[in-house]
Amino acid sequence: MLNLYYIWSLILFIFSMTFFLFGSYLLLMGTSLFLEWLLYSSNSFSLVYLVYLDWVSMFFSSVVFFISSMVVLYSSVYMGNYNYSSMRFLFLVLLFVFSMLLMILSPNLLSIMLGWDGLGLVSYCLVVYYSSLKSYLAGMITCLINRLGDIGLLISLGWIFSFGSWNFLFYLNYYGSSIFYLIIISSFTKSAQIPFSSWLPAAMAAPTPVSSLVHSSTLVTAGVYLLIRFFNYLIFMNDFFLFISLMTMIMSSFCASYEFDLKKIIALSTLSQLGLMMSCLFMGMVELSFFHLVSHAMFKSLLFLCSGIIIHLMMGNQDIRSMGSISFSMPLTCSCFNISNMALCGFPFLSGFYSKDLIVELSMFEGMNLLVFFLFYLGLGLTASYSIRLFYYSVLSKFNFNSFSSLFEDIYLMKLSIIFLSMFSIMFGCMFMWMVNLDMFTLFLPLYLKIMTIFLVMLGLFIGYSLNDLMNFMPLKYYFLNGSMWFMYSYSYGIFYLNYFFSLNLYPSLYWGEYFGGLGFSFYIMKLSNFFQFYSINSLKIFFIMSIFWVLIFI
Repeated sequence: MLNLYYIWSLILFIFSMTFFLFGSYLLLMGTSLFLEWLLYSSNSFSLVYLVYLDWVSMFFSSVVFFISSMVVLYSSVYMGNYNYSSMRFLFLVLLFVFSMLLMILSPNLLSIMLGWDGLGLVSYCLVVYYSSLKSYLAGMITCLINRLGDIGLLISLGWIFSFGSWNFLFYLNYYGSSIFYLIIISSFTKSAQIPFSSWLPAAMAAPTPVSSLVHSSTLVTAGVYLLIRFFNYLIFMNDFFLFISLMTMIMSSFCASYEFDLKKIIALSTLSQLGLMMSCLFMGMVELSFFHLVSHAMFKSLLFLCSGIIIHLMMGNQDIRSMGSISFSMPLTCSCFNISNMALCGFPFLSGFYSKDLIVELSMFEGMNLLVFFLFYLGLGLTASYSIRLFYYSVLSKFNFNSFSSLFEDIYLMKLSIIFLSMFSIMFGCMFMWMVNLDMFTLFLPLYLKIMTIFLVMLGLFIGYSLNDLMNFMPLKYYFLNGSMWFMYSYSYGIFYLNYFFSLNLYPSLYWGEYFGGLGFSFYIMKLSNFFQFYSINSLKIFFIMSIFWVLIFI
């Protein structure tokens, strides 16, 4: 019997190549296509499904299909052989890709809503796939935060209809700023910007192939893609939103520097890149934001798949302190892992360099103030810092796992998918740049600004390496702040910050939501029932005296 994983992998790959060629043709001819599909017609009423094909949607669909084909091939080994559970997994992944496609190809807010909701629901099914308590909680937080974004989209859906149509592409210059703000905030929930960031590391409870697909090219980038579609210079050149996205970038980079869970580190690095894409959008550089979106998808999915192989061979262990010297036991995985890590840092002439360097250099022409300039460069340096930390723990440190475990990469299909993605992580940036002609202008910068990016990457590498020897350099509260995503998990922002700044001993009241919520209520009811039980099994005299006492009180 033919394995369905191989068949679907091939189908997705063929789709990817077709979309890429068609996108190249549309880009060359400078055209776009509107396709109408009449679903229902009665008298003057007609229900039409619209599909909008231009080079942006075609290239993005191509990248999504390519990554999903590699992920499906990889999953055929990772998720076990032919059984009921692995089939369910395959069809969930295909549903996910299909709902992403619905969202990408649609110029109509109603059908975007279909794809958007499909992403939210299927991502919940994938996050709770392992059916442990941890994955159920992660699935709930993922689903509920994405629901918040759906509320904003539903309101804007009703609002936009007052303009006469849901096909927003024709009306972008007519909408008021309130609709744009609603859509920006809805996109923030999907793209996990502050204050909606806590679901992204929690969603790492999903299987690794899902993490690779969901957190590189589909779910988290849906928000960025929607904003690229809705782009309007007048509204988007907004300092407040720019500051939020920069803070997301810095926050996630700091948290990644103090995290020990391999998948969470990579998830936080995704969050920092999403902050970069968003800040790029709010500076008005929409094409560059899209360029970084597709090039980032390539090397980030590779990073996840390599980490998946490491976790798979280390019997499900995700702690980077247990890893080390993987270059001896799995040389190919280690090479691909480091290629994607360098591309993430913006290492010259890899995929990430072309988009990142262009963004940073063009941002200097946007008239930023010194604070934004400083934060932008700080985020750049911190990326290199957590990447070298990951490299140090996985390659340079000694092997700290079981002394008798022998690791070897006897997994051909996994190897195949990471080799393909490695090639694209190296070539895709320059290839895309030459095709789309994004650098058809000359930037004149003074020498110190030109070498500032490479200098900061090198500085970040040095600081990240030095941090490994300075583990207890800062007070404990500093590690506590960065370990909990700047206290985003908790309800009690105020109490945390009181504790942090005034050194008050308020640790018992950290989670006051638990004391005064359902948990506290059930605790007090249990105490009360225990008291009554204790009281009723005591001697009869006490019982009799108490009953007389209560009768007297009632009289």
